[in-house]
Amino acid sequence: MKRLVNLTPSKPARILLGLLPFALILLIYVIASDARLEANPSDKLLPSFEQMGDAISRLAFEPSKRTGEYLFWQDTLSSLTRLGLGIGIAAFIGFTLGLLTGALPTAYAPLAPLITVISLIPPMALLPILFIVFGLGELSKIALIIFGVAPFIARDIQRCTLEIPREQLIKAQTLGASSWHIVWRVLVPQLMPRLINAMRLSLGAGWLFLIAAEGIASTDGLGYRIFLVRRYLSMDVILPYVAWITLLAFIIDWLLAKTSQLAFPWHHQGGKA
Repeated sequence: MKRLVNLTPSKPARILLGLLPFALILLIYVIASDARLEANPSDKLLPSFEQMGDAISRLAFEPSKRTGEYLFWQDTLSSLTRLGLGIGIAAFIGFTLGLLTGALPTAYAPLAPLITVISLIPPMALLPILFIVFGLGELSKIALIIFGVAPFIARDIQRCTLEIPREQLIKAQTLGASSWHIVWRVLVPQLMPRLINAMRLSLGAGWLFLIAAEGIASTDGLGYRIFLVRRYLSMDVILPYVAWITLLAFIIDWLLAKTSQLAFPWHHQGGKA
């Protein structure tokens, strides 16, 4: 008799088992929604899929009477632009600081403690300060993402840099490589896939900071729309928007993973993530 720890499901079975929890959640939601709407047709807590489809259809395919924009797509574009700029700039800053502090002891001594302290500051606590300094426009929202994500990436890249075998650096110096050549030809190629992995891990935090900033001070965006309609208990808009944000996050994560696999196949040999 096979032990449970030794049972490995086939690929079709893994797919079915992966889909099973989602199917159960949907089934439970449909049953609960039908029960509530049968008892009270005007109930807003658990709207039917038809109600949610109608609400999103109005936002996505009917222009706004006030602005003439298709609000769903405008919200998506605004949020993705802010998130892309925030994560991209944070990745550049974090990679640069992490590489320098990991590769150069003279940079590690003054900068590493500062990065550690900054990473411990709750970014949401600085949101009022960012609004005061940068105003309520786009810059403050992007700055919040940068401040929340860059220190994490910097510390992760710093750790990865310090974990690179010292023998590689010694061999490069033996062959006459300068400090610049060691950084550019030895360290950077090995750290790039780790940067992509750090970006993937920081996406959740980036979405959190984005939605929080949009909910407090914005005129468009996915977070703004959720906070706007919450006063009307419009769950038929909130739930699809949450599902859309989740789908976008999944797609971005998948694209980053595929980019890493295509650009750095050597890093993924042997089952590396």
